[in-house]
Amino acid sequence: MFPSAALRMIGLKGRMVVIDNSGATLAECVNVLKVKTRKKSTGFGTVGDEIVCVVNKARPVPQLTPGAPALQKVRKGDVRRAVIVRTKKEVVRPDGRVIRFDDNACVLLNAKSEMLGTRINGVVSAELSNDPNNRWAKILGLATKIV
Repeated sequence: MFPSAALRMIGLKGRMVVIDNSGATLAECVNVLKVKTRKKSTGFGTVGDEIVCVVNKARPVPQLTPGAPALQKVRKGDVRRAVIVRTKKEVVRPDGRVIRFDDNACVLLNAKSEMLGTRINGVVSAELSNDPNNRWAKILGLATKIV
């Protein structure tokens, strides 16, 4: 394996499942935001990187009565920020274990890098805890399982 191939996980047009309850089910990456902690930022994102994505598929919006709160936070075609929580590309941990998931997944964020949803359905990679600023602590706390 080439050294740079380890960083190539999710790039432009990469599709991923949205695992929060914001209303989106499928998202497509349109930009990987620059990572200031890395010396050379490639155009690919790993677990814990923030991306800009377009919602490709969302749950149908129910017809609400006037005055009722809106349950749907996103719609198809919305451009949102997200954080990558698991990838198909294998990750080698310092103790030698190799971790690979069945799909790519993300959690949608608002403009302040806070979660849009209130619940996380599914497994989250433990590499989220490696963030030096500890920005994704809420995601790790709400996750059903951390691998």
